Amino acid sequence: MPHALPVSVRLAWWGTAWLRGHVIPDDFIDAVVDDDATHLFDGADSGVEPLLTGIGALRTLGADAIGAALPVEGDLVGLGGPPAFNSAALDLGEAALVLDAAGFAICGLLPDRVGAAVTWTRAEAQRRQVCDLGEADRELRTSMLEAAEGLARLDVARWRPEVADQLLNLQHRRVLVTPPGVPSRCADLAARALQALHIVDLGLEDDGGALTAQDAEARRRSLMPLARAGRRALVAAASPEAWPAEA
Repeated sequence: MPHALPVSVRLAWWGTAWLRGHVIPDDFIDAVVDDDATHLFDGADSGVEPLLTGIGALRTLGADAIGAALPVEGDLVGLGGPPAFNSAALDLGEAALVLDAAGFAICGLLPDRVGAAVTWTRAEAQRRQVCDLGEADRELRTSMLEAAEGLARLDVARWRPEVADQLLNLQHRRVLVTPPGVPSRCADLAARALQALHIVDLGLEDDGGALTAQDAEARRRSLMPLARAGRRALVAAASPEAWPAEA
């Protein structure tokens, strides 16, 4: 099953659009909640409240944008600290950072999901460094080509025909919709990143299909750079400080 758009990316795109006055509150909430039941905001001192109220309070503190983070063990992409925030985000697999107009972090937001409900918990966060859209795009294209070549040498069509199909149909990917104010190239980059992560998932499924442990390790080595590039591209697409100034 293809990767879904992470909730932190939805919050980054639509939250930034709302903070900058490009969409109305109802559109912001509808897009972030999507198929979930509800999204709440836990600001600690203020208690649990509607997401719009919580983000609105951050706007009064100078919030101008929201960026996404998608860390995994050994690659804390999108995070800048402190350790407690990094650790919590790593456990969840994602987080968001609320940024001021200069790109400094006002706070972090951790999505705690229980069933179809998500509560965004405010936490201390520090400024991070993310690659720009061009760098992320180039890395993703290079990693996709290298992964395809490596998997071809491993006879991907024999042990994982679904992966071969995906690699042969790279132009056929889901269409993502971004709100006004988000560069259109972010949607394409994010879609290709999700496609790359889907290829990685397919390629790493059922290691019992590999003839030997050595084959399985070779497969993993061919796919890990693509996984990293996919995450970095998705974070760049959902990080306003990485967008062109005219955006």
